[in-house]
Amino acid sequence: MTCHGKGQLVKSVLMETAGDVTRMRLVGGNLAVDFVNTRTGPPVGAPDDDVLTGYPDLVAWSVYAGALTEAEAAALRRLARDDPQGAQVAFARSLRTRDHLDATFRALAAGRSPSRSALTRLRDDEADALGHARLDRVGRFEWSWRDDHTLARPIRPVVHAAVQLLTAGTPDRIKGCGGCRSVFVDESKNRSRRWCSMDDCGTTEKIRRYVAARRTRAAR
Repeated sequence: MTCHGKGQLVKSVLMETAGDVTRMRLVGGNLAVDFVNTRTGPPVGAPDDDVLTGYPDLVAWSVYAGALTEAEAAALRRLARDDPQGAQVAFARSLRTRDHLDATFRALAAGRSPSRSALTRLRDDEADALGHARLDRVGRFEWSWRDDHTLARPIRPVVHAAVQLLTAGTPDRIKGCGGCRSVFVDESKNRSRRWCSMDDCGTTEKIRRYVAARRTRAAR
């Protein structure tokens, strides 16, 4: 890369600011599921919006979702300013991870088995994540990334949350929303949850049914 090209890269990353990641609701019931839901749109077809547009968004979302502390986020932002190319590589990697998590969860929501290739990539991501983790005792033993000071830090707890959901959680409770492309873990007693949130898609469906019922009565 030429000096001019490096200068443009540095400038673009320094100018990039995190968007409002709080505009998305954390309705997935699992960190990895919420990460998949950073892409929004209709229940069928391609997504029409993406909360994550650059590395700063990834860091901001990780704080919002509880995967990073503010102090860890500040350190990552400084590191990204010092190594903008590395930040872009880490961000691209996070989007690839989101793609195979998306494929895995949507297959399960549809009652299908995830592809072998998606599970292999998840296995490799988990091996990398645990290679940067340490075991901490907080009442019980759990994995921690407190000593991980690399730009890929935000994605590692996401990967681990996905593996925990598949191996020790309730993957059979993963569902797709009836009104948007969000997925979620249905923890209701009778597994009757149909919407990502009753405040969003659930309310929209109630209004649609109400309007349809009024039209039917008017036609009669």
